[in-house]
Amino acid sequence: MTAFAFRDGEFLALSDLSVGIGTHALHYGTNVFEGLRGYWEPGHEELYVFRARDHFKRLHLSARFYGMPLPWSTDELCALTRELLARSEVRHNVYVRPILFISSEGIGLWRPGLETSFVMFHTPMGKYIAADALRCCISSWRRPHGTTAPTRAKVGGVYASLALARREAEETGFDEAITLTVDGRVAEGSAENVFLVIDGRLVTPSPGADILPGITRASVIEIAARELGMSTTERDVNPSELAFADEVFFTGTAAEVTPVVEIDRRPVGDGTPGPVTQRLAAVFQEVVHGAREDYASWLLPVYGAGAAPAEGRGPGPAP
Repeated sequence: MTAFAFRDGEFLALSDLSVGIGTHALHYGTNVFEGLRGYWEPGHEELYVFRARDHFKRLHLSARFYGMPLPWSTDELCALTRELLARSEVRHNVYVRPILFISSEGIGLWRPGLETSFVMFHTPMGKYIAADALRCCISSWRRPHGTTAPTRAKVGGVYASLALARREAEETGFDEAITLTVDGRVAEGSAENVFLVIDGRLVTPSPGADILPGITRASVIEIAARELGMSTTERDVNPSELAFADEVFFTGTAAEVTPVVEIDRRPVGDGTPGPVTQRLAAVFQEVVHGAREDYASWLLPVYGAGAAPAEGRGPGPAP
């Protein structure tokens, strides 16, 4: 079975893709990208891509910030995603990576007339982090400040420091890192947003903490309000609050909803996944596998008829 990719207007075998060694994005991190997950539900014989429209809207915003032309609309990118996965006959959980990058070759940070290229490909994805409950450390590497890098855009170069944070965590015996802002507030994981459960409420760092406000983050805020009757407060979070929270968990496209049970070798709560985290994780899995009709507009079915999402969001107000 051939795995296909889409590049600059045509579908081709993924194995035929290549970039030159002098490609600008390879040297300088000049790319914007997204990550989408698709969930295979054998009972429905369907592959559901989660919140595709929202991901492609954010890709357009990132591209506009960086001045890169992206000639396909959000609806066209959704249609291309369906066709890509259907051509490849994907019937398993999958990760889709669209990336827009400066493809001109040569040395030099910037010059007029740099060309861009758009590629979208897919790869199988199971659990992003092997552990079911995470042991984390506070990283010595800080989340870049918004005046240093465009933290609201999903830019490849920004992830270089986050990769160092993840590496530091794994090399010191932890599963994942929690990064702080340059002034010492809690920001996010290496590739996840972080939530705390404090006195029956959800607390999460605000966008002012130089986080990338995640699409899964917004989804969990809405699910918590609708299903658990829990409100979410977005505010500055002091690192010491992590030690006293009842529960801590990560959210993200790859991480989904994953409990954090230990931070810097101190247990969170009783050191086991808490009931709020477990309930949110369970509902999230029901949603992404098409078991909750009231969230159907969050899903892009690949094989079903009438598969284009109406609004790309759930039943409540836009997150």
